[in-house]
Amino acid sequence: MIAQRLANNGARRVLDTLVAEGVDVAFGYPGGAIMPLYDALYGHDLRHILVRHEQAAVFAAGAYARSTGRVGVCMATSGPGATNLVTGLLDAMMDSVPVVAITGQVKTHLMGTDGFQEADVAAVTQAITKYNLVVRDVSEIEPTIHKAFTLARGPRPGPVLVDIPRDILEAKISGTPAPQDGPTIANAVRESFRQRFPAQAEEIARAVEMIRAAKKPLAIVGGGCRAADAFAEYRAFCALLGLPHAATINGLGAPTPGDPHFLGMLGMHGWKAANRAVMEADCILALGMRFDDRVTGRVDRFAKQAQIIHVDIDRSEFHKIIPAQATIHADLRSALDALTAALAPNPPRFDAWAKSAASHGGPLPRDRAKPGMMSATDVLDHFFATAPPATYVATDVGQHQMWAAQRSRPLDPHHFITSAGLGTMGFGLPAAIGTQIANPEATVVAICGDGGFQMTLHELATLRRYSLPVKILIIDNRNLGMVRQWQQLFFDARYSATNLSDNPDFCALAHAYGVHAESIDRLNDLQPALERFFATNEATLLHCACYPEENVWPMIPAGAAIDEGIESLAGESLEV
Repeated sequence: MIAQRLANNGARRVLDTLVAEGVDVAFGYPGGAIMPLYDALYGHDLRHILVRHEQAAVFAAGAYARSTGRVGVCMATSGPGATNLVTGLLDAMMDSVPVVAITGQVKTHLMGTDGFQEADVAAVTQAITKYNLVVRDVSEIEPTIHKAFTLARGPRPGPVLVDIPRDILEAKISGTPAPQDGPTIANAVRESFRQRFPAQAEEIARAVEMIRAAKKPLAIVGGGCRAADAFAEYRAFCALLGLPHAATINGLGAPTPGDPHFLGMLGMHGWKAANRAVMEADCILALGMRFDDRVTGRVDRFAKQAQIIHVDIDRSEFHKIIPAQATIHADLRSALDALTAALAPNPPRFDAWAKSAASHGGPLPRDRAKPGMMSATDVLDHFFATAPPATYVATDVGQHQMWAAQRSRPLDPHHFITSAGLGTMGFGLPAAIGTQIANPEATVVAICGDGGFQMTLHELATLRRYSLPVKILIIDNRNLGMVRQWQQLFFDARYSATNLSDNPDFCALAHAYGVHAESIDRLNDLQPALERFFATNEATLLHCACYPEENVWPMIPAGAAIDEGIESLAGESLEV
């Protein structure tokens, strides 16, 4: 009787449709309105990862998507369960990450009555998802979920929410789901973007004319490279021209590892060489990036000597912040293939300019810790020197995020997972969980600050339950470091609500969850600790007690131009 009921209700149809779309795992937390779906999960082939807070479910789903290019899926019940997804949905929206969220809802006859745990989640998430859909009839479940996946995948990826009332999940439904081949669908959809959004010949011709006329062109690659899975084409294009290039934080990993023409991350905490090249360039190729304010600084001073070629699959990004002299509305792989083909017969070479631009790099400026104290930048320098090349790094948000982004040289854009556009504290650990689930044989590290880690540390229980070998590196400076830095620089050192000197014993917390942990506070102990850290095949936490007043340099102050950076407390100019 139970098997017959489950085989013919809306909840089972949801799960079967997810599997048909190629979903192998969903992250979630049960509750009243979504209980029929969890009942159907019992014995179903779809794997479910129980997190300890719904926010962790959506962060994990987003990281699953970021690290694979596939759609991440999360589930939550109505009311507080659904609203706990909001921050993660906005995070996915800001960084163009494909996520489908399935939420339970009160029964249809209770909708609009302020029933127990009712929230109009479709209205709540209207501005922070690509689309949201409310299922009103059990027959709508299958087509609605397929539509959600189609929308989430693109052309510009993003989150989609599907809200399903409890009585719809319980309702009988006849027939069987239409047969699908999820991986084939995903590959076909991705390939269809190349067909649906090809680079137009006249747009390519205009861009080629500008590139050939340039003396100092610069490419800037953004998160669109990961979304389009275009990093192979990007690398080939840069190599063809000997082109200097820089990346936004979401574009990290797109350049060939070790490419001497790569100038690093640009923007507020970017490398001097990258920021200086922006100001010297006479032509900028903006490839799948949106000219975020953390990249441009003062817009009226950004790249004033340069003509702009902007390539994006989302036409709404053109001229939104920085006017472009040429636009290519196309799938990024299609555009790069077309540009490469057009330039290949007689490619201009910019090696001399690239070498000159790279010469302005030099070591990153940094603060030094007081004698006897450990520097966070030393910790991260040693970390990246020790980590295996294919390590996946998921960061939390704050100073450690910027230090990590400055130093990370990931194999490809899927290997550096961070909350870029929204800057969400608490992201790191659940993101590492989603990345590890997606890449079970890989080395996955969450780099967290002491503040952000405490927002989602309960997910240590998830590590333990599923025996996930996630490694956690905590940079503990006993402060909300980035806010403290801004208070020091711009608020006359009036430190308000940033001191975390009463932090808990992080190792004791880890041990309470059954996770191995070690704490160090001296540089001499760091390298042996890192070697032990990477040698283990189980979850482990390395707590690094660091100098509390170290700042992230260089820094472009808010409202300043990209050539007005400072690299010390004395306000020493970068002399861009």
